[in-house]
Amino acid sequence: MDENTLTMTPGPTAVPEDVREAMAQPAMNPDVNPEFESYYETLLDKLARVYGTDDEMVVLGGEGILGLETAVDSLVAPGDDVLCLANGVYGDGFADFVEMAGGTPVVHEADYRDAFDPDEVAARVESGDFDAATMVHCETPTGLLNEFDEILATLQEAGILTIVDAVSSLGGTEVPVENIDVCLGASQKCFSSPPGLTTMSVSDAAWEKVEETDQNGFYTSLEPWQDADYSFLPYTHLVSNLYALEASLDRILDEGRESVFARHETAAERCRERGEELGLEPFPGTESLCSPTVTAFEIEGRAEEIQERLYEDHDVLVATGLGEMASDLLRVGHMGYSADETRVEKTMDALESVLD
Repeated sequence: MDENTLTMTPGPTAVPEDVREAMAQPAMNPDVNPEFESYYETLLDKLARVYGTDDEMVVLGGEGILGLETAVDSLVAPGDDVLCLANGVYGDGFADFVEMAGGTPVVHEADYRDAFDPDEVAARVESGDFDAATMVHCETPTGLLNEFDEILATLQEAGILTIVDAVSSLGGTEVPVENIDVCLGASQKCFSSPPGLTTMSVSDAAWEKVEETDQNGFYTSLEPWQDADYSFLPYTHLVSNLYALEASLDRILDEGRESVFARHETAAERCRERGEELGLEPFPGTESLCSPTVTAFEIEGRAEEIQERLYEDHDVLVATGLGEMASDLLRVGHMGYSADETRVEKTMDALESVLD
């Protein structure tokens, strides 16, 4: 892949030049440099502003999946019952992490095309005694965006801690962080920063649960980060990645969160309009379920072939579905730096050429 490739994948996304330049600057030693503490505090403040929360922020050195496993490992004790809301690949995957932590996952499933029924979730909550609940805001493999406001209120009223994977929506659309105990993000999605960092907000209730729960690991535990001294973190942080993340956060804050969200909506609407003109349907099939950060088009049995032709013939890189849907879904990522109408038009022009 060369520098002229148009990357329109749902993460890792294209990284803008100023973010790349930030990552390339000389790196301070985060373990001994006295300036790192104030630098890191400023970074976390910017991250909280992008999240839209007053909760404590944590940045871990590792790709976004690290956050999912760490949240579960830190909050789920052996024998805990955990309600796992699943209408996609990552929702299903949370149950595996719960089992590895010794908890008992109780999976509440919905079809991969459907939203969760709040009344059905409320009934499931009443039927059990749950310590925590897991869910996914945007199911990246299918482009489905879940609406969780009513469900989060139900869980909060029941005293159930909530762990939300918002990896592919944070920074691209509004996320109800104020009602989430652990909200997970990652550098390589809507932040348009290189892969390598997990971000999360952690509520007071979540920290209390961390204290009560025996921690069986270190790198996948939040315990070392509770009341962490920023002058000496639990491990040597990925300082060059932090530089890039800060530059990405500055881009969002300078543009303004609402303007960023509007830009994502505009790019997504144009992507789906062009798809409709080509006779393509977004996978969820319902407009209200379509994410403003990624669109999955149904192309039965041809997705991998079309992905290859887009890259080979037009130097445009998109993604296919995952698992059983690898051949049936073609995914266009319009998130972060790529949430741009011009980039969407070029992508869809190339797709039109391939389909013709």
